[in-house]
Amino acid sequence: MKAGEVLERGLGFMAWEMNNMVALQTEEKLRSFLECWVQEPKLLTEDNMAANALVTSSSPRFNVNGNDFGWERPVGVRNGVGNKSHGKITVFAGVEEGSIDIEACLLAETLEAMGNDSEFMDVDTV
Repeated sequence: MKAGEVLERGLGFMAWEMNNMVALQTEEKLRSFLECWVQEPKLLTEDNMAANALVTSSSPRFNVNGNDFGWERPVGVRNGVGNKSHGKITVFAGVEEGSIDIEACLLAETLEAMGNDSEFMDVDTV
């Protein structure tokens, strides 16, 4: 959906549309995708990603904050330079129970434009 449509129809409609898209994903479709991928694997790169794609990564299966390599537990976790690209968002479990850390990789021009957008900068965060 385009931003104007979300604003016009509201978040409830957007959530409904997302739910419909998720519901379309069947076991049969997944198996077919995986069988094709084994025959001709394609890795997601910036070159073959749709311009309007949303990409996020991380895994709740790996306790990134539970590691202690002799320097005590981490106060935060970030990706290395090899796992960064413009627009990529990585979500980690936060240090505090139930919290999350979000790493967003944006070009300097994008950050500058956000900083110059008074409506964006006036939003209160929790």
